[in-house]
Amino acid sequence: MRGNRTMSQRQAGVSLMGLIIVLILLAAIALFAMKIIPSYMEFRGMKSAIASIARERPGASPAEIRKSFEARAQIDDFASVKPQDLVIEKGSISFAYRKEVPLFTGVGLYIDYAASTGQ
Repeated sequence: MRGNRTMSQRQAGVSLMGLIIVLILLAAIALFAMKIIPSYMEFRGMKSAIASIARERPGASPAEIRKSFEARAQIDDFASVKPQDLVIEKGSISFAYRKEVPLFTGVGLYIDYAASTGQ
């Protein structure tokens, strides 16, 4: 009979302890990602904002660029970079900042973000 197994045959697979360890690791990675992703999404939004401002307003004055960035910051809720923090040089707009992401009590992660348009 094919359905019966003899005592010498063993099933291969993941043990309960192995499954628990894998689930704990996946939960830790998911928690880490949930803390980091909002910070990264804000950075990507600000980077996109300065790129579109540089593309749409190539000859704008620094005051106009800051005003455009402030309008986008209010709409997209950017809090990490203020219009005064933008470095505006001929042909480029840039910013850089450090973000602290608290992971759990007493432990955090510092992330340095920087973006630039032009040269």
